[in-house]
Amino acid sequence: MESTVFRGLSLFANALGVVSALVIARGILWLVNLFLVAPRSDPLRNLPGPDAPAFTSHFDEVNDPDITPVVFHDWATNLFGKTFRYHGYGKHDYRLMSFDLRVLSHVLNSPIYEKPWQTRSYIGRLLGQGVFNMEGAEHKRLRKLIGPAFTAQAVKGMTPIFVQKAEELRDRWDALISANASNAFNSNELHAPASKTLDVQHWVSRTTFDIFGLAGLDYHFNALQDESEAVYSAYRRMFSISDKASKWRVLKQLYLPVLEKICPDEDDKVTQRCRETIRQSGIDLIQSKRGISMAEKLDFSSEEKDILSLLIKSNLSNEPSNRLSDSELLDQLSSFLFAGSDSTALTISWCLHLLSLYPEVQKRLRAEIMSDPASTTSKRDNTSSGSSTSSVMQADTIETLPFLDAVVRETLRVIPPVHGTVRVATADDLIPVSHPVVLRNGKIIREQEHIRIHKGSFVHIPLEGINLSEDIWGSDARQFNPNRWSALPATAKPPSFPGLANVMSFSFGPHSCPGFRFALSEIKLILATLLPQFVFSPVEGLAIGKYNSVVVKPFVREMGSGTIQLPLNVTRYAD
Repeated sequence: MESTVFRGLSLFANALGVVSALVIARGILWLVNLFLVAPRSDPLRNLPGPDAPAFTSHFDEVNDPDITPVVFHDWATNLFGKTFRYHGYGKHDYRLMSFDLRVLSHVLNSPIYEKPWQTRSYIGRLLGQGVFNMEGAEHKRLRKLIGPAFTAQAVKGMTPIFVQKAEELRDRWDALISANASNAFNSNELHAPASKTLDVQHWVSRTTFDIFGLAGLDYHFNALQDESEAVYSAYRRMFSISDKASKWRVLKQLYLPVLEKICPDEDDKVTQRCRETIRQSGIDLIQSKRGISMAEKLDFSSEEKDILSLLIKSNLSNEPSNRLSDSELLDQLSSFLFAGSDSTALTISWCLHLLSLYPEVQKRLRAEIMSDPASTTSKRDNTSSGSSTSSVMQADTIETLPFLDAVVRETLRVIPPVHGTVRVATADDLIPVSHPVVLRNGKIIREQEHIRIHKGSFVHIPLEGINLSEDIWGSDARQFNPNRWSALPATAKPPSFPGLANVMSFSFGPHSCPGFRFALSEIKLILATLLPQFVFSPVEGLAIGKYNSVVVKPFVREMGSGTIQLPLNVTRYAD
């Protein structure tokens, strides 16, 4: 009996040894291929580009918005030309980057190129499997289903909410300024201006969150009045943790996500609780909305204009195979709540920052808004009563004010909310170029010829880099200059960029942002409400930097990038 057990254990040990040896051998072969074999056969190896030691990456150079305008200009204009390669996780990891619009158009329109699983996993961890990280047939299906919620007519129906919340923000700031002026008077500072230093990023973010709550969900977060609402608090805690995450934490989340379940740290536990709060509230809301829609018997003429109602009604009217499940609906709303609130809030905040740095532009924009005879925002009202109804009636006119349009376009051009994006080739491909590429061996890939790329190779799409291209915008491309929009060259108007001529901020192709109309309308109406009431100026002694964390966020350099904020002096405007 003992000998049988012993033989069994011996056989098991031998088998385990064989399996271990095979695993180790496979790992060694994988490493040899990764570091030695694959790089030598990678066609990107022969492209021009920056060099670095074996285990050094160029991620900081290509992802830090504080330095990329200079780096990209240096690489693309002075050193390597429009198409080159850089090092990803090391010298073995060649990645393609291009400022050639022909290359970018091919990559962004071809089904061969998808978001890498790393990107999709990271976004999905926070937002679920929404339209922004889906690919292929599933992505097309979702785009088709959510399309009706973002038509021009649908967005127009949401403008009363935009104006309502913009006026609420205006009144909150006015009250804070009044309180500050009263304190100054009581302290015998008789000549103190009616102003206050405010973190505009924080306040505008609360506003856009409220807006999407009403326009997207018909749900009152009331973040402008009180930040304690459960879903709002959960989102803010979750993204605050994400913003502060170290590189090692991100790598752990991507490559060892099981660790969050078996030995979660405190941030993991908080994130899990936040996701559960958001998920449960979303399910309750979806079920409630579905019940209302069923009771109305698909009455599409009802007054409900929020995105969730539109999606549910569209969902109920489609073939069962094309409908969204509750889980899919929840993921779409989570994605749009992030994209429709944070990215829009950042554009508004960056715009106010730029206007503070260019007071003459701010003055001209304010004059346009206030002098427009159709714009009721020119009739300033320091009370909370406002004139929402009449303001909404003139929303179309406000949105088409030429200089306001130019300022918004220029803000999105100079500081796009998303700094860049990455695609991975799912098959070997030939990428056409429209500008010559001089290879390291002296060979030239000429116009209308192709670059070879292997399956699994990454392509970096420099959204900000294209927005700041001197070939498109001239020698002052990196300067904030709204006047440029009144005299665009013909080469700056390709038809494939949605919403804004030759601005990559909404990307283009099948994965372009479906909510760009929503964002533009919201941005313009909020600016048109704030500018007639307030003057914005920089806070003396504080330098503002840009930090890339999914979206480009502001921080005070003296305090480090761990705290996202954008303080400005906000002064009540006096005629």
